[in-house]
Amino acid sequence: MTGSVVVDAHLHLWDPHRARYDWLTDELAPLNRRIDLEEVADDLDAAGVDAVVLVQAADNDEDTELMRATADEHPEVVAIVAYAPLHEVERARGRLDVLATDSRVVGVRNMIHNIPDPDWILRPDVGRGLAELERRGLTFDYVAELPRHLEHVPVLAERYPGLRIVIDHLGKPPIGGGDRQIWCESLARAAAFPNVYGKLSGLYPLERDPSQWSIDDLRPLVDHAFTVFGAERLMVGGDWPVSIRAGGYHRVWAAWEALLGERAADDRTLVRGETARSFYRLDQHLLATAAAHSKAARNLPDAASHDTMSPPSRKRTA
Repeated sequence: MTGSVVVDAHLHLWDPHRARYDWLTDELAPLNRRIDLEEVADDLDAAGVDAVVLVQAADNDEDTELMRATADEHPEVVAIVAYAPLHEVERARGRLDVLATDSRVVGVRNMIHNIPDPDWILRPDVGRGLAELERRGLTFDYVAELPRHLEHVPVLAERYPGLRIVIDHLGKPPIGGGDRQIWCESLARAAAFPNVYGKLSGLYPLERDPSQWSIDDLRPLVDHAFTVFGAERLMVGGDWPVSIRAGGYHRVWAAWEALLGERAADDRTLVRGETARSFYRLDQHLLATAAAHSKAARNLPDAASHDTMSPPSRKRTA
């Protein structure tokens, strides 16, 4: 059953009235506002997405609590990538002890790309935090924006061989032109370590209008990712609501579906859900409930066949 469940492995939400988002400025309109999961529910249904992984959007506990509260109301949320202060290991331990009571919390992310020091992740104090994630069996979402960020992944993978690391947005390669050689080589070096995975997500131009991209721009990047990772270490994410600025959820997800449609059926199954399931070690019951919930929302037959709870249809905005 789990192999057929479609998982969007990278979604966000936020509420500036409940958490602080220092990066969320008026320059990022139409994102500078409260954005909740109900807003994208119809797009998820239309795309055939059964389950989602919510990923942190701020380095504070309030953002994590917002995700947990959202998951309480939305069975399609099967996993949460939370925040923990990796550079303060004692505080991180205390926070992770609290989060350990929630089976939906599967990993941690820090906003590395917003930290001025590009070598922050290699600091000894941060290393103690990463070692704590490794000890607990939690995952680490690695968000890289600079080439230097991506170059650090092999170092981390070697230092913490038991830590499962996923590179968000494939490390932000150049889109629609530019020299990709450094990115290609850095991604290949990272992928040489079996504990490193990649996310097909968030591939928009960084230095121009983020809506100016095409499937042809993405194809060579996806081809390279398949070459170095294989389907068994790739997962797909819609990167909503950041993807609003790139043309919207439907456009972005349709592009991934088109590119994955060029792959073998087994590879599609892996990237569209099975890799996320194994990487994040998603709870089987949560997945079954999400699948039944999704089918009910789309009015498909046998909506409750995977879960005897027969959950209600997804919440909708008024």
